[in-house]
Amino acid sequence: MFTLLALLLTFYSCANKGVGPQGGPKDETPPQMQKEVPENGTLNFSGKTIILYFNEYVQLDKVADNVMISPPQQKPPVIKAIGKRVIVAFEEPLRDSTTYTIDFGSAICDNNEKNPMQGYSYSFSTGDHIDTLEIKGQVLNARDLNPMSGITVGIHANHADSAFEREVFTRIAKTDENGLFNIQNIKSGSYRIYALNDVNKDYVYQTGELLSFTDSVFTPTMRREITADTIWKDTIDIDTVIIAEKTLPNIDNIVLYVFKEDKKRHYFIRCVREAPNYFRLFFSAPQDSMPRVMPLQTDWLKYALCQPNATFDTITYWLTDSAVIHTDTLQMEMTYLKTDSLWQLQEQTDTVKAIYRSPRLSDRAREKAEKAERERKVRLTTNANNSFDIFDTLQIVADTPLDTIKWDSIQLLIKQDTTWLKTNFTVQPADSSKMRYNLLTEWQFGQTYRLLIDSCTVKDIYGKTNEKSRNELKVKKADEYASIIVKIEPYDERAVIEVIDEKENIIRSQKAKKEGCKFENLKPKAYYLRLFIDENGDGKWTTGDWSKRTQPEPVYYFSKKLTLRANWDFEETFEYLTQPRHLQKPETIKKDGSKKK
Repeated sequence: MFTLLALLLTFYSCANKGVGPQGGPKDETPPQMQKEVPENGTLNFSGKTIILYFNEYVQLDKVADNVMISPPQQKPPVIKAIGKRVIVAFEEPLRDSTTYTIDFGSAICDNNEKNPMQGYSYSFSTGDHIDTLEIKGQVLNARDLNPMSGITVGIHANHADSAFEREVFTRIAKTDENGLFNIQNIKSGSYRIYALNDVNKDYVYQTGELLSFTDSVFTPTMRREITADTIWKDTIDIDTVIIAEKTLPNIDNIVLYVFKEDKKRHYFIRCVREAPNYFRLFFSAPQDSMPRVMPLQTDWLKYALCQPNATFDTITYWLTDSAVIHTDTLQMEMTYLKTDSLWQLQEQTDTVKAIYRSPRLSDRAREKAEKAERERKVRLTTNANNSFDIFDTLQIVADTPLDTIKWDSIQLLIKQDTTWLKTNFTVQPADSSKMRYNLLTEWQFGQTYRLLIDSCTVKDIYGKTNEKSRNELKVKKADEYASIIVKIEPYDERAVIEVIDEKENIIRSQKAKKEGCKFENLKPKAYYLRLFIDENGDGKWTTGDWSKRTQPEPVYYFSKKLTLRANWDFEETFEYLTQPRHLQKPETIKKDGSKKK
């Protein structure tokens, strides 16, 4: 009987698989507003609290990032979700006769699927009317024209430059993922407009923050709609724009190009000693000069090779005395330039320790390590390979700094039929490290080369030499490359043309020529074109400077992707002024410039 009952239960459970709650479609509906207390658009507001009622339970997401209150408040209100309500409680007195706007962004979400309620803003006035004017526009990165999300855009009724650094914005908005902004409920008047990645949320510019500024004074007149595609023609109505006391009518667009000034805080980061025979000092920014170092306790400096990089922000000390090498802790007093609170460079003196903790080894392991060091050879590596580009430079890299090199013990041979013939070359240091060297020659398309380095050709600072080595490389054929001729219209002798890849790495660049620039020996793949106007003539793109009131050099994009084919020559005319700059960048490489890589 028991067995029969068990069989029946098993049959019943198998027959009913899938029966019961199976779930339904995913909820993708954001919360719906049911009631606002007081109502949106209330006049003569004198309370301290706003309550928003929804049709379902809600939660708040990243209030500090998503919610913008205009005019901004030094002490933001407390915003919290309780059940089906969102409560806003003001913590500081409201200004008289002022229109307030609370833009919730994507902060209000449902409680289950976190579907955000987009585009909701609440306005009220402490006076007898609501200001209704708007300023809309877009914020782009000045160097690559990418849209910038999360940027604070603010206006000042005070037209003085000093207001940007000392006064809280009159009204603000934050850019969306397309870099678009909409400053709402503006009082009639004229304003200066700025953009800022307001790191410390104080609504004033601090050195080191991204910024954008204009020399224009804007007078908004009415409300209009805007999309990313219509921003150029339908951004803002402006009665007049005042520039240097001259009036220009009918300006109908606002695009702000944010930039970071060429200013970095200078400070010492750390000392790293990865091995007993060297340590490195790291600084936050390029230095104009070497720090002054005075050894403490042990005078290790006279047994060290100092090896700074080109910008003095990474300095390596190679230790050459065995007693110093086996000293676990080396101390020094270091004097260097550090940025103070006013962004001035001041001398700073620190006590720095270079510490190496030896691993605990057994006697056998220690003997093995000591033997390996005694028998160690200088390891030389090269970038030679069977697919060597005609424009590449052959490099020889040592794993320790070199003391001497016998150049006549290095040969570069070229293969002719079955014979190897010597070919001429020169060698020059690739940097100041005494570890990297460039071997320069005129490579020939499609040819095979052999690099021979005899034993004992080099000797490092520890007296170690190298073993004999042989490396071969084959240069690609001419028909494996493509080339392109780029002409710009209108011609500007200050323009610099850049060929970039899909990640916007600069592959080649040339100063513009009237007959066009020819970029040869390009790998056959997709490229894009960009140019900037080199206004100061230094050959590189220059950012803006708020203290000097200079704007970043203007950047333009060729609007199409160029797919180059092997053994083909292409020609393009870059008409960089036929389309507004903010519409030029190809969608295939456009991304949110505020997102971290």
